[in-house]
Amino acid sequence: MSRGVIVLQAAESIADLGLLLAAHHWRVQRATQPDQVHEALLRGDCHVGIAVFDQALECSPESLAELVENSGTEWIAVLPRDCARDRLTARALASSYFDFHTLPVDDARLLYSVGHAYGKAVLRHTALAPAEPAHGRYGMIGESPAMIVLHARLERVMRANAPLLLTGESGVGKELAARAVHLGSSRSSGPFVPVNCGALPQTLIESLLFGHEKGAFTGAHERQIGSIEAAHRGTIFLDEIGDLPRSAQASLLRFLQESTVMRVGSTREIRIDARVIAATHMDLNQAVHAGRFREDLFYRLNVLSIEIPPLRVRGEDSVLLADHFFRHSANGRAPGVRGFSRNALTAIERYGWPGNVRELLNRVQHAMVMCDGPLITAADLQLGAPVCARPNGSLAHARAGTERGLIEAALERTGHNIAATARELSVSRVTLYRLLKRLGITPRGQPPATPQPEIEK
Repeated sequence: MSRGVIVLQAAESIADLGLLLAAHHWRVQRATQPDQVHEALLRGDCHVGIAVFDQALECSPESLAELVENSGTEWIAVLPRDCARDRLTARALASSYFDFHTLPVDDARLLYSVGHAYGKAVLRHTALAPAEPAHGRYGMIGESPAMIVLHARLERVMRANAPLLLTGESGVGKELAARAVHLGSSRSSGPFVPVNCGALPQTLIESLLFGHEKGAFTGAHERQIGSIEAAHRGTIFLDEIGDLPRSAQASLLRFLQESTVMRVGSTREIRIDARVIAATHMDLNQAVHAGRFREDLFYRLNVLSIEIPPLRVRGEDSVLLADHFFRHSANGRAPGVRGFSRNALTAIERYGWPGNVRELLNRVQHAMVMCDGPLITAADLQLGAPVCARPNGSLAHARAGTERGLIEAALERTGHNIAATARELSVSRVTLYRLLKRLGITPRGQPPATPQPEIEK
């Protein structure tokens, strides 16, 4: 395990603890703002954090407590002696931090404390490691710092019963995270009912969510319970909640407030015990400001919130996921395919994955069927040769590879709809057709395109 320490310290701070730690063979990452801490933790392998709360740092131990608790890292606070006497600060230090030191720092004591915190982090990392890493916790594959932080946050909200809002880009696995919360909760023996709000027919939304009575409308030949009622004593997962029309938002808000539903055509309220987990890839704050989403419903859903990290910040997790998909899709392989070639694994790790885990699964399944040899290559994955593996490659080759990946991922997400793909990529359809022809990409249902040679400029 790497001896990594992250030091949160204002640039104009007098004491430079990074120099002290580096001199004693600790690998130091620096941050001057709290926002940089999260980014550094996603990039590196830091198991100890030190925050210097002097006058130059514009935050306090209590304001940083949530980040400290959810970071998966043991934190040490360094602050002026008088600050430790404040009641709120003392409470934060006692509940959230591994240790604290007062200024001026005793170097020997701080180094001892860092070593002790590192030992505690190693023990905790070992104790919380998945018993079956090949399968991941609750089916969530990944060992990156970003996933360790996510697992810790999910385990914290499992114990709660409040609504949970999962955010993140399309394809990151929000439903899998919702199932993990359900399986780890006291409701695990109850039903888990997923609903895609963006796929509900406008005229049937109320009926599908809340149910209807016999004769409530034309075609209602019998009583039908809704998805929320079906989740009684379990969990209702409302995917793409931002696409729920305002006409249904009021009824959902009433359920969140009263824990009751009323079937269409009925006057009787039914009490339902179901936890609500919602998910969205859009910015609900913007949707509220635009008038597309009710502000009161947003606050009801956003009691607890977790962002699912995109695949591009998860390092080698992409390779672990590709191997997992390969091993668990044996029935779909071409005969004789044994695994991935070295250049395929390099391409998987270095590709940006704009479509996230969903795109990775799609490419692996395609390659398993279309592969001609014993090993899947980067070309089988339609990723091309990795840029870094071509020391003599040109900028034109690099640009073409990036453009190809973005366009192919957008085509998959839109079902190869040219107009929708052009909108997603913010280009005109004429420009998109030109790029498709130059790169030799053929959307489904169209005649094959001939790739045009790149011209150096």
